[in-house]
Amino acid sequence: MGVVIDGRNIANSLKNAVKKEVGFLKLQGANVCLAVVLVGKNPASLVYVKNKKKCCEELGICSKEVFLKEDVSQNELMEVIEKLNKDGSVNGILVQLPLPAHLDEYEVINAINPKKDVDCFNSLNVGKLFTGSSVFEPCTPAGIVDLIKLTGIEIAGKHCVILGRSNIVGKPLAIIMLQQNATVTVCHSKTFNLKEHTKNADILVAAVGVANFVGEDMVKEGAVVIDVGINRLSNGKLCGDVNFSEVKRKASFITPVPGGVGPVTIAKLMENTLKSYKLQN
Repeated sequence: MGVVIDGRNIANSLKNAVKKEVGFLKLQGANVCLAVVLVGKNPASLVYVKNKKKCCEELGICSKEVFLKEDVSQNELMEVIEKLNKDGSVNGILVQLPLPAHLDEYEVINAINPKKDVDCFNSLNVGKLFTGSSVFEPCTPAGIVDLIKLTGIEIAGKHCVILGRSNIVGKPLAIIMLQQNATVTVCHSKTFNLKEHTKNADILVAAVGVANFVGEDMVKEGAVVIDVGINRLSNGKLCGDVNFSEVKRKASFITPVPGGVGPVTIAKLMENTLKSYKLQN
């Protein structure tokens, strides 16, 4: 029976370190500030923004929210980004994704000052991530690595199989895992014989966005299983991409949903916001 990794506990440890440093800066008269831009009223996005604001308040980080209408134009959104870029009181800028279909997500992300890009989505920061010279790391992939390492699991030399090749999780996680000296396989919707890959994983990361996609028949005995998915079932309950009750029987360690990757992702965002302050000062 697998050990359940307590993401909330690990997140609290990371947040406490940030809170201590932010408190020290406050004593010197300095404020750390995160600005979040939300377009429209996507229910999931509203919850995420609310959680980020709550975490900022908890750690003493100033939180600024910019709410824009669903039909905002590309030019209007770009003007908001430019204003935040020039605002010396704002250290980190996060544009909540996804954006409405009429907006150019790539253009918006690349308009953010790389020194304020706490999501690490800007092309310059992504390039630096690939070369190992980035100040920031994307919050979810970096959080996954912390979940594994702070649980006491060795990454170097292990075979890590990642389900999903998104720009937010799959691709950057593959790079970060390589930098941690893992052997990495990235699988996706076009992968043949998927189970053959997943059953060879020492560390299996599921980020496909399909409820209960990974069953026990896809997992090697004793594997570490990290579930990135957040899916809402017809009964309103949240579940991950991994069939938790099944896979727990075979995994050595497993993350729950909720309470696994999510809290650590927000903690890493707070870390990146603090880093952005240091980068600018």
